[in-house]
Amino acid sequence: MRDEVVVVGIGADGWNGLAPRARHEVERAEVLMGSRRQLDLVPDSGALRVPWPSPLIPALQGLVAEHAGRQICVLASGDPMFHGIGVTLVDLLGAERVQVIPHPSSATLACARMGWPAHATSVVSLVDRPVESLLPAAVSGARLLVLSRDEHTPAAVAAQLTHHGFGESHLTVFGGLGGPTESRIDGTASTWTRELGNRLNVIAIECRADPGRVRLTRIPGLPDEVYSGDGQMTKQEIRAVTLCALAPAPGELLWDVGAGSGTIAIEWMRTHPRCRAVAFERNAHRVKTIEENARTLGVSSLMVLGESPGAFEHVPAALSLPDAIFVGGGLTRKGLLDECWDRLGSGGRLVANAVTAESEVVLLQSVSKHGGQIRKFQVYRGEPLGGFTTWRPQLPVVQWSVTKQSKGCPS
Repeated sequence: MRDEVVVVGIGADGWNGLAPRARHEVERAEVLMGSRRQLDLVPDSGALRVPWPSPLIPALQGLVAEHAGRQICVLASGDPMFHGIGVTLVDLLGAERVQVIPHPSSATLACARMGWPAHATSVVSLVDRPVESLLPAAVSGARLLVLSRDEHTPAAVAAQLTHHGFGESHLTVFGGLGGPTESRIDGTASTWTRELGNRLNVIAIECRADPGRVRLTRIPGLPDEVYSGDGQMTKQEIRAVTLCALAPAPGELLWDVGAGSGTIAIEWMRTHPRCRAVAFERNAHRVKTIEENARTLGVSSLMVLGESPGAFEHVPAALSLPDAIFVGGGLTRKGLLDECWDRLGSGGRLVANAVTAESEVVLLQSVSKHGGQIRKFQVYRGEPLGGFTTWRPQLPVVQWSVTKQSKGCPS
């Protein structure tokens, strides 16, 4: 049908690597779209060639509409549905209007070269994300594939790994995978001095932690000492049970109200690469601390806004419907908890922690109004006392957790 867009994946081996069906779609197209490099990989067929503009995404819908009624074929690198333009086009036009003919992805080819099982290898894309985004996946013994932005990415990855205690990690950089000029460079992160290579490259990493490095995983409850700040944070043990109550799932959105050092929002985002969060903090110094902590722990896309509930009005539309809200500060502020409740949709979770008697009263009133569960936690930490060990109590924490139902009935 004429309003269908066909997306053909093409590798570095170009036209010779395309299957007959893919070649047929390219040859019959009236309009060919793609990067200049991709367009140069296929022979002239008389089709109108449209190189991608920059930036692409804002212009994409207009480009498709401009050529409506003509047979459009889009060229994409490798598998178009693997971090590719195919995903964007399906989101834009709907799956019924997009036909995808995939080619082996760069990740598939890299796994084949390394002898790694693709299903057990984590992939991190740095094409449009900062290099520190790979940190949550960096665990000793892990095998990672990094999709690079350009020829500078390998050196940046090596520096980031070294700075964060993975200097002994082994790096293999593949350039032009599957093409006639395919290249391979091996080295160690801490001693990486390789010159710039192929702009189109994939990095295979065998993570090796430096001796004595503090182990950081995606599981909530990171050590307190990995965070900077003035001590205003949800402590490790309470943080773990709080994230358990918030129950993050891939792709979900959290609002962290009264964020302090940003620990809850940061560890929510670390549980899965697609988890998102907005932190609200009125103290300007702490806002900077949250941003610093987010960068250090690999979730620099965390958005940090000012005092709540006023700052709720400044949240972008894409982040305006939270799946869960955590209130760690400001509970006694008039109307704050009610405003948080109103922002949740049906099925949304709200968790609030209190450490003062006045805040406890607010939570008890909320339980009477909305139901849910209320708990009290007391944590003791073993600390030295002379030549012995004693138990030092932490501040007790009262926690209210509730799920909002469609008729306002709690569960």
